[in-house]
This record gives sequence, C-alpha cells and structure tokens, in this order.
Amino acid sequence: MRTRWTCPGPSLLVLLCYGQLLPWLRTAGQPSLDAFYNETQAKLFLKFYEQPARIVFNEFMEATWNYVTNITKRNRKNMFQKEVEKSQFMLYFGSRARLFKTDHFQNPDVKRMLSKLQNIDKSALPTEDLQKYNRLLTYMETTYSTAEVCLDEGPCIPLEPDLEEIMATSRDEKELLWAWQRWRDAVGRQIRPVFEHYVQLSNKAAQYNGYKDMGALWRAKYESNTLEEDLKRLFDELQPLYLNLHAYVRRSLFRYYGPEVINLRGPIPAHLLGNMWAQSWDNILDIALPYPKKPPEDVTKIMKNQHWKPEKMFQEANIFITSLGLLPAPSEFWVKSMLEKPADGREVECHASAWKFYRGNDVRIKKCTEVTIEDLLSIFHQMGHIQYYLQFQNLSVIYQEGASPAFEEAVGSVITLSASSHKHLLSRGLLSQQHQDSEEEVNFLLGIALEKIAFIPFSYLVDVFRWKVFDGTITKSIYNQEWWNLRLKYQGLCPPVTRSEEDFDPGAKFHIPASVPYVRYFLSLVLQFQFHEALCRASGHAGPLHRCDIYNSKVAGKMLGDVLKLGSSRPWQEVLKEMTGQSNISAKSFLSYFKPLLHWLVNENVKQGDILGWLDYSCSFEEKSTDKVSFLGMVLEPEQARLGQWVLLSMSLAMLLLILGLGCRLCYLEKQSLDKDTMILSTLPYTYFLGIAMEPRKAARKQWILLGLCFILTLCFIGLLIRMLTQHRRKPPWMRAESQS
Repeated sequence: MRTRWTCPGPSLLVLLCYGQLLPWLRTAGQPSLDAFYNETQAKLFLKFYEQPARIVFNEFMEATWNYVTNITKRNRKNMFQKEVEKSQFMLYFGSRARLFKTDHFQNPDVKRMLSKLQNIDKSALPTEDLQKYNRLLTYMETTYSTAEVCLDEGPCIPLEPDLEEIMATSRDEKELLWAWQRWRDAVGRQIRPVFEHYVQLSNKAAQYNGYKDMGALWRAKYESNTLEEDLKRLFDELQPLYLNLHAYVRRSLFRYYGPEVINLRGPIPAHLLGNMWAQSWDNILDIALPYPKKPPEDVTKIMKNQHWKPEKMFQEANIFITSLGLLPAPSEFWVKSMLEKPADGREVECHASAWKFYRGNDVRIKKCTEVTIEDLLSIFHQMGHIQYYLQFQNLSVIYQEGASPAFEEAVGSVITLSASSHKHLLSRGLLSQQHQDSEEEVNFLLGIALEKIAFIPFSYLVDVFRWKVFDGTITKSIYNQEWWNLRLKYQGLCPPVTRSEEDFDPGAKFHIPASVPYVRYFLSLVLQFQFHEALCRASGHAGPLHRCDIYNSKVAGKMLGDVLKLGSSRPWQEVLKEMTGQSNISAKSFLSYFKPLLHWLVNENVKQGDILGWLDYSCSFEEKSTDKVSFLGMVLEPEQARLGQWVLLSMSLAMLLLILGLGCRLCYLEKQSLDKDTMILSTLPYTYFLGIAMEPRKAARKQWILLGLCFILTLCFIGLLIRMLTQHRRKPPWMRAESQS
C-alpha cells in the first residue's frame, strides 16, 4: 500500500523528528529492510510508538469531547484537524508495522501488538476520501444529536428527554404515533441521501485494510472464524424466551388497546412498546404486569422524594464499585465529566458514553442525566466502562480496550444485574418491602425481561442489516424495506404507518449514523449473565441467580479486576475461560436467570390460547417506484428528475435554433455565390469541409447533408425527451393544468 504523509500538527511533528524516531524515517526504503525488520527492531518500534500515540490520541479525544459537549463550527473544525493528524499518525505506523514478517517471531506479545497496529481502520483512506468520510460521519451524528420535532403550536422538542418521555409514559396511541413518526421524519430522511456514500467509503477503508467490506472488518475484531455461526446459535437458543414474552405482551396490549390496534396472531405495532426503537419494553410494565394487585414500588418516585441529584446517582455507582475493592473514580472525573445537560444553552450530544483520554487518570462520562431508576442503572453501566479504563491504563496503548467489544459492554451491564436486584435496592433505601412472594417475584422478573429478553432480536438484527448493506445484499433502493423485513422476521414488529423508501428508519437509531458496531450489545447481553453467574459463585451466593447481589464481595471484585487488567492483551476466549471456566459464550446462565419466568410465561400463554410468532404477516410498505422517477438510468427524486428534464429540453431547443441559424447562413452564402460571375467562382482553387480541400460546390452539398443529419438527430433527441417526461404516467411541465399543485 502506498504511504500517504502530509504535514502533521505541531505536536506530531516534534514527535516524529525526535531523535529516537529518526532512524525509522532514515531506514524506510533502504535495501536491507528484511534484515532490519526483525524481532529486536520490532520491540524498539513498539516502544517508540507508545509515547507519541498517547499524545496524538489524547489531543484527538480532547477535540472530540469539546465538540460533542459544545457543538460549534469552530470545535468541529478543530476536531477535523485532530482527526487528520491522528489518521496520518496511524497510517505512518500501521504501514511500517506491516513490513515486519512475524511468522518466525518468538514473542507472542510482539506479534499480537503488531497485528493490532496493522489494522488502521479509516486512517487507511487517501486524504481526500478521509476528509469526505469524516465530514459524512460528523454530518450524520450531528443531524441525529441536534434534531428536534416541532409541535404544531409551541416549541420544538429534542429526543432526550422530551420525545423519550412521551414514548415511555404516554398511553395515547395517536400521541405515540405522532412522536414515533415525527422523529423518523426529522432524522432518517435527512441521513438517507448521504448514507450510500458512507457505505462506499466504509468499504473502501476496509479494503485498504485487507478486508472485503466494512462488515468483515468489524467482525474481525472478535478474532473468531465462526462468529456469524455462533451468533445464530445463541439467537436460536434464546428465541423461545423471546417468543413467549412477545405473545404475552401482545395479549396485554390487546387488552389495553383493543382489536382495532392489536392483532393477536400478527406482529406488534412498533410505537406501543414504551421505547422509540422498541428495543426494550420495560416502560410498559404497568400494562403487562402479571399481578396488578402487587405492583412493584416506584423507585423513581422514591429517588425524587429523597431529593436525589445526578451527582448523587454517580456517587452511588462509585460506592458500589469501591465496595468490591475496585478503583474509585478519580478526582478529575468529577471535574471534567458532563453529568447533566448544560443549562447555558450549548448544543450537546446527549447520548450516554464513557471516555478515556490516554493521559493519567483522565476518564469521563457524558450524559444528560434525569433522576430516574433507568438513568441510575445506565450510570452503573457507564461506570463499569470507566472501571475498565482505570484497570488497563498501565498497559500499552495498543491494549487499552476490552478483550472484545462485547466485553466492555458486558462489564458495565453485569454490575447493573446486582444493582437492580431487590436485595440491593432494599439495602440502599430505595425499596421498603422486605421480601418478595412468588407473585411479586414474577412481577420483578418480568420487569427485567422487558429490558433484557426484549432486546435479544433488536441487538442481533441491527448489524445483520448493516453487514448486508456493506456486502451489497441490501442495495440503496430497498434500505427501508429490508430494515422492516428484518424487524418483522426477528422481532415480530411492524411500523404503525405505511413506510416507503423516502424514509430511512435505521437512521433514527444513534449507532447507525454514528457508525458504531452493534453486535457487541447482543453478545454482551449473553456475556453479562455468564459473568454474573461466575461472580455470584465467587461471592458465595446460594439460590436463584436473579436474587444475587455481589455488593461488598471483595472476592468477586478481585476476580473482575483481574480480568479488566488484561485489557485486550489476550484473546477474549482465554480471558473468558479464566473468569468462567468456559472459553465459549454460552446462553445457559441467561436461561437459568429467567427460568422461573419462562415457566410462568409458557403456562400463561397456553392458558390464554395464544400462538407463538406472527405467522405469514407482512408490514405495510410502499414500493419505491411510486415515489421515484427513472431518469437516464438513474433513480431520482421527482424534483431532481424534473430539473434534469428542463435542462435537457433547454439544450435541445438551443441545438435546434443553432442548426436553423446555420441553415439560414448557408442558404444566404450559396445564393450570394450564384449571383457572382461564374468566372470569379471558377478561379477559386478550393474550399475546406471538415478540414478536407474540395471544390466549393461539393463542399456546399456536403454541408447540406451534415445539416440535415443534425436536424434529424435533434428531432430524435426532443422525441426521446418527451418520452422520458411522460413516462410513469407523469405529464411534462408544459402540459400541466395551471391549477395542478
């Protein structure tokens, strides 16, 4: 691969000119490369990489943080610049890492680090493409983050917290439909026109890295040749849980909304499940509660009555983590994090995320916190990420990531399984009822299931969709149709209104415009229960898995900390085996946790006579051809096609006028020549036609023939244009009635 290197930023320039790195600059291109790129030199190379990498990555993270916590043009420009510097840095070192032939290296650590360094992701793109790619990603993510839905009379409202609050609490079907549809109009339709270009550049970056497409590059991060088969196996093992929950929830919604909204044999409308994306259903627990006479206590209400604030919620998560003997959040965390939505009018990206800055203890969380139990558990999850960052910060920067992307997500989620248990909430003063009877336990488990089990198919299908987009199986003409085909197939959901290819409903989910791989969430969903069982066993817990709380267990904390310290220095299979005794991801712990609930759901569905699944139903969808126009082999928006038609018509008329003018000129000249004395005419030696010398009369004849051909071609051109204008039953502009809108 040809190396690209443009002028780096000041800090990078200093680093690359630093004495230790100069030998690498001098050596590149010399004849003795094979001798030079040996294992000893590889160790030096990796050592030289370390310090500049921390500085370059830190500057990029700072610039990105500044942008997402204060969305301005100036901050965006600075972020782009730091992105370019980081990409140049990664390209430089990644290209040289590929020169090492590691087949005969003895140190597996050196081989692993070089292998990781070789994958430089989008940094492999040529400069112009990289700039386009970065602009596309920023446009999509900013569109999502700043989108608002405007009320008919009143202000415009953002997704967080307003639209999410409507979806979670409203039971008015029309209001839910309004919020659901308007969010997708505000985001998906804006992102659709650029998504195809994002896909093309993503695949180009993957190919520069040696992969077929971006889906293959994403899957490679899991270091498994059987990833797709393993995912399918896990999904099939968990599907009975989901099908039984789906049937039960469908029946509950039928009781609430009636047969005009819910079909007991069909899919569920996607706007009725308490969440903008129907990925979790815990907000409709009140509708689906198995034993309504024994409702769970409202933890959110208790928190508000106790005057909880966002900072106290983060402190609570910190208390849990330190009770395990793990590291507390450093002082910098409390100063630099964005724990609430700023009140100073800044535009920010509210999507919750944890950040590491490759400098000392500088770790942060960005979240627009609301005082709810959902946000409290989300904070526990994000603090799990922070703990991972603190534990592996002494490793090489190359290893400063989870054992796999799914590990990072699972570590945060495994803490929430204990934090959400009845035992833990009771001990923290967030519940007052001392014990749960069997009915209350079913209510509790269903509340967890509406979050965890409901998430199974969504977390699986998001990347199934994108992998098919990247490999070309799903083309741009059927993006939205195939999205809903997958949601119907795996989730048993349909859109509440007819959708078309004008829409781009995948773009209404943050991770798609932000280009964040999603299968990590599916795998972490399974892993967190596997981790939970291992930690509960280490803590000495006896009894059902859903009653376990590892709070205050130093033994469980040490087991978790030992795993986190490894970062990505070893394959995840080895790390998993060290923690659980198994080297493969297994659904057994997940099934064990929900076993009492599954038994209850099966009995309830049989008693009600409910079927599992949604038979042969399909989602209402408009064909793209009803909304698009074919024009010169392209499928365009009607307005775009009409503009092109007018341009062609103007060109046709201009050509016709030009030919008529030339014809008149030729007639005039010929008439003049006939009126002159024939002797004078005969004395002319020759004239030119298309660069060929010939007699004037012959040249005149050929000019007439050429003019005739041009005229015929122009008539054909105009005829074809009229045919294009009138195709698809559309009248050309000049034939439309004035009253037609």
